[in-house]
Amino acid sequence: MRETPRAEPPQPRPHRAFAHTTGALGSGTPHRSDGRPPHTPRGARQPGPGDRPGTTPPVPGRPAVFWAIVAFSVITWQVLVHGPLAALDERLSRALVDTVPRGLSEAASDLGNMTVALPVLGCAMAYTTWRGRRAAALCAGLAMALVPLLVVPLKIWTARPGPLEPWAAGYFPSGHTATAMVAYCGAAFLVSRRLLPVAVLLTAVTAAGLVLRGFHWPLDVLASVALCLPLLRWPVCAARYGRAARTRTDEPEHP
Repeated sequence: MRETPRAEPPQPRPHRAFAHTTGALGSGTPHRSDGRPPHTPRGARQPGPGDRPGTTPPVPGRPAVFWAIVAFSVITWQVLVHGPLAALDERLSRALVDTVPRGLSEAASDLGNMTVALPVLGCAMAYTTWRGRRAAALCAGLAMALVPLLVVPLKIWTARPGPLEPWAAGYFPSGHTATAMVAYCGAAFLVSRRLLPVAVLLTAVTAAGLVLRGFHWPLDVLASVALCLPLLRWPVCAARYGRAARTRTDEPEHP
C-alpha cells in the first residue's frame, strides 16, 4: 500500500516578511513600525478614549468659540436696538413665565447662585491640584473670576429691563447662567469628562428656571452660554494636556 506523502511546512515566499515576526519591518504585526520613527512625536500625542494615547487632533473648540462670539454679538446688537429678535424674545418670555410652579422654577434658578455653584468648582479644583494638575485648576479658577468682570459691565452697558421688573435695568446677560455653566462644566472637565452631561443638564435647568420664573429673558441666558464658551476653552485645553502628560509619565517605556 502506498503511503500518503507528508505535507511539507509552508516555506516563506521571497521578498515577503514573516507575518508574525515581532518587530519585522513591513510585517503585518502591531510592531511593524518599530524600526521607523513615528509620524507624531510621543510628547505631542493626545489621549484617546479612556485616557489612552491617541493621535494629535487640532486644538479643540476653535469653530465653537468663533460661532459663539458671532452669536453673542448678534444677540447683543438685537437687544441694544430692540430688533426683531428681541421683540420675539419678549413674546416668548411672556408665554413661558409662570407655566410651572414658582417654587420649582426658583429652586432651579438657585443652582446658579454662587453659594451653590462655587463650592462645586472649588472641590474640583482642590481635587485636581491634589492630583498634580495645578495648571488646569488655575485655568478653571481664572475662567470663573472673569465671569463677573465680563457680565457686570455688559449689564451696565445694555441696561435691559427685566420681564417682571420693567422699571429695573441690568438683566443682560444672565450672571446666574454664566456662573452655573463655568462652575459645573469647568468642574466636569477637571474631574472627569464623563460628568459633562450632568454639568450641561445642571446649566440647562438653571437657565430654564430663570426664564420660567421671569428672572431673565430667553436671550439673556443664551447670550451667557455664548459668552462662556470661550472662557471654558482654557480649562478644557489645560485638563486635556494635563491628562496627556500624566499618560506619558505612566506609560511604560518600550525596549
